Amino acid sequence: MISANYLQTGVGLTPGGVVLDLRGEINGFAKEALNAAYAEAEAKNPETILLNFEEINYINSTEVALILTLLAKARASKRRLLAYGLSDHYVEIFTSPAFLTS
Repeated sequence: MISANYLQTGVGLTPGGVVLDLRGEINGFAKEALNAAYAEAEAKNPETILLNFEEINYINSTEVALILTLLAKARASKRRLLAYGLSDHYVEIFTSPAFLTS
């Protein structure tokens, strides 16, 4: 039996922006949920979108590209995309020069 921990999302307003609350895993099953939540957040036309990773158990290394896609969408629409609640490992990845210049 194969068990998958799917991504659950919530979208909420905060002063100056929108928060995407993420729970579970960002894996091969997360793309649709993450894109839908981001689209819902973007529809509110915020200056800033905050990604809350506090309840993320795991991010598949190949799915880091999903986060990169959100960063590209934010840049294209002149929005700030911020993240919090990341483990030290993912802070290192997401602040690396290779990630930031992609």
